[in-house]
Amino acid sequence: MTSLPEDSDSTGSPSRSDAGEAPKIVCARCGTAADGPRPMWTCSVEDGTRHYFCDDCARVNLSAIEGRLDSAWW
Repeated sequence: MTSLPEDSDSTGSPSRSDAGEAPKIVCARCGTAADGPRPMWTCSVEDGTRHYFCDDCARVNLSAIEGRLDSAWW
């Protein structure tokens, strides 16, 4: 699922600075920070917590998942 990270609550969640800046989104897998406050990254909800993944990490993970599925699934 791809989503706009408005109300994130995970390790890859936005955090506001004391200066009132827009929240920074960080990839939960590699730690890459988003260029802007609202990237179009993949969002995963695990145990009720949102995790955001950058395009590169999402692509690698999805390829690994597809590689384990029977061809009927893709």
